[in-house]
Amino acid sequence: MEPDVLSVYRRLVEHSPSLHLCRFHPLSPAPRRRFPATQRVTDAPVGHPACSTSPTLSRMAVFTAVTDSQLTDWLQHYELGEAVDFRGIASGIENSNFFLTTTRGAYVLTIFENLTATQLPFYLDLMRHLASHAVPVPDPMPRRDGTLFGMLNGKPAAIVTKLDGAPELSPGPLHCIEVGQMLARLHLAGRDFPVHQPNLRSLAWWQENVPAVLSHLSDAQRALVTGELEHQASFFASDEYRSLPEGPCHCDLFRDNVLFAHPTANETRLGGFFDFYFAGNDKWLFDVAVCVNDWCVDLASGALDLARVDALLRAYQTVRPFTPAEAHHWNDMLRAGALRFWVSRLYDFYRPREAEMLKPHDPGHFERILRERIKVAPPPVHGN
Repeated sequence: MEPDVLSVYRRLVEHSPSLHLCRFHPLSPAPRRRFPATQRVTDAPVGHPACSTSPTLSRMAVFTAVTDSQLTDWLQHYELGEAVDFRGIASGIENSNFFLTTTRGAYVLTIFENLTATQLPFYLDLMRHLASHAVPVPDPMPRRDGTLFGMLNGKPAAIVTKLDGAPELSPGPLHCIEVGQMLARLHLAGRDFPVHQPNLRSLAWWQENVPAVLSHLSDAQRALVTGELEHQASFFASDEYRSLPEGPCHCDLFRDNVLFAHPTANETRLGGFFDFYFAGNDKWLFDVAVCVNDWCVDLASGALDLARVDALLRAYQTVRPFTPAEAHHWNDMLRAGALRFWVSRLYDFYRPREAEMLKPHDPGHFERILRERIKVAPPPVHGN
């Protein structure tokens, strides 16, 4: 999702000054609809003015409305009981997401605004595979016919289990330890996943979309992005790159895509990873680099916080040690991860799509990270 959480928060607080940053949750619910499971209520859709006191929330979160009668009919295809509570989720820039509570449990219903019915099985099957291997991810619920999704309002939609917890927007080393260990477990669990789909936002996508934004950049920015693109193309063509271990990757493991539960005031427990809809087969090292570039940076400067980097990498390598080639090319992958998100943010900023967030993410954040990775090489890591 790549959210600029602070800018989202600032827009929200304009409409609700009582919000406080320490309690802000990117998955905060929009106004909800409660109704007895045996009683159907009005058909005002989520995001409709009659159901919303926060126009910012409804515009951000829900692009496709769902009426109560549509929801009731939709649930007939599942063995999940009847709806008790249904509310739009105030986050997400790609899909329409809803918290759904039924008489049998808590779930998330997602309507996919961009992914097609042909593309969707890879993501849902991967999540189901990981869940079956004890990786805490949303588990897609099968329909009565055994399929994992159907069409709702003309778009593919699925129901997955709801994870416990909330994102940690100011992580410390202990959070990074838990994330690093679980990311390595995810990589190993995906080794026997039988379906292959490449990371659709990798080198070919960068090469295709960089030309579309060049006219909007300064001379220095054009030199940076084209020079780095050439560096990465050379790296990707090398025998050492091809030798790097690979498999299914999350490819977007930002702070807002990880939940932490808090059983007690002094305890933190990883609740799970979610939002797998940028996932694909890639080098595992790329997945780690994307993670470190978000979890272990100073947000103002883009510089690495070495204590958090060390915590995350040590924890990851207790489960899956780096190979010597991975250790050698660690900074190349950090640069690749920075370039990937700089290009996507530039593209979204200068070529926005309809129904996106009201304010695109700041492309400058990943430009700073890329410049920092080129200027300051990280401490060496060691492989087996």
